[in-house]
Amino acid sequence: MRGGIEESVHRGDVVEADVDGTLIRGLGDPDRVANLRSCVKPFGVVALIEAGGIDAFDLGPPEIALMASSHSGEDLHVRTLQAMYRRAGVSQALIATGSEGMPLDALTAARLARDGEKPSPVRHMCSGQHSVFLLLSRLKGWDPERYWLDDHPAQIAYREVVARAFGTTPGRLRTSIDGCGVATYAFPLREIARAYALLADPSAVTAKDSRSSLAPALTRVRDAMLAHPEMVGGTRDRLDTSLMKAAPGRVVSKGGMEALRGLAILPAIRSGTNGGGSPDLRPGANGGPGSNGHATPATGIALKIEDGDGYERGTWSATVEVLAQAGVLDGQAIRMLARYHRPVELDPHGRIGAEAIPDFDLAPLGELL
Repeated sequence: MRGGIEESVHRGDVVEADVDGTLIRGLGDPDRVANLRSCVKPFGVVALIEAGGIDAFDLGPPEIALMASSHSGEDLHVRTLQAMYRRAGVSQALIATGSEGMPLDALTAARLARDGEKPSPVRHMCSGQHSVFLLLSRLKGWDPERYWLDDHPAQIAYREVVARAFGTTPGRLRTSIDGCGVATYAFPLREIARAYALLADPSAVTAKDSRSSLAPALTRVRDAMLAHPEMVGGTRDRLDTSLMKAAPGRVVSKGGMEALRGLAILPAIRSGTNGGGSPDLRPGANGGPGSNGHATPATGIALKIEDGDGYERGTWSATVEVLAQAGVLDGQAIRMLARYHRPVELDPHGRIGAEAIPDFDLAPLGELL
């Protein structure tokens, strides 16, 4: 909105589901198919963990979080990756992401340009994900060259884990090429939401469920991301990081290109609503004494902005609003996230020229996959 005039509209679809696929609330088409892009990363790390990578390479939670990330390419991320590569005896020159448009962090990019330093692939936002393939190759004795090809053993191992997380088989996966040169996988939003519910509480599925085998490794990934949100995004203006800091221990957030976001909502007391779909932000309304909050199991949310949201304002605003309406964010968290909830455009004099405003109400749903 600019001066009361609606300049542009970002439409989208959103769905919340539990680990069994029961639809809870949403808006739009829960069967809209989207490429996972970087939303696949938390699941893919499991391939390295199950292969014994933690002990083999002395991996800690920051490194696990980084391999599930789309990091900003700050020095913090680069140093962490380089230390991991040194311990593993792997050359970072093998990273095949390219470096076009990187790093994401504007201050780091400006510093590199000032110093005449060309960014290397280690600063690419997907270098953590590509490290999974390279470390798997080191661990298994596979040729690390051309690890990005579909028939490379590291890609096959990654693909098998993704299929398990989504309750399907590798042969049934719908694939295409991601921007960083490896495969990406397409699923309906309802299935993405169900997978993120599994990430929120990997122990929630029964032993008879084929996904139950993922629980030990996926719990490590979830806890690493919660403990080190700065590794998942960055230290400046990254929504995934800011969300996890504003609601510590409550939500794991992972965005993907073209305005897809997966949200893993951990079991907790959620706030009540004020009758209009938004959370009741009055004192005592958020799970404390005198609260009208209620205990809820883990759920997952998948959100996709239709136009790809090149400015990110639609994704930012809708994500915070969805979590508010779902009762995940309380008043303090929403205030902390104000710059994402209603992003503004400033003129050269610091005046607010335009503001993005979320305008929708999630509807209750009740349906099984």
